Amino acid sequence: MRRHLLRDTGASAVEYGLLIAGVAALIVAAIFFVGRNNANNFQDACEAILTQQGGSC
Repeated sequence: MRRHLLRDTGASAVEYGLLIAGVAALIVAAIFFVGRNNANNFQDACEAILTQQGGSC
């Protein structure tokens, strides 16, 4: 019984799960941030072309 209480395999699995969840959250945040910046860059490029050549984006 005492050996069963001192095992920490369940705790380490929970810790790995939390670590993976944290890394996944960082990846999602980075993709959201980069995607937002890229959308602004594409819009700026489109507007620059529009002012030079006319037309629509």
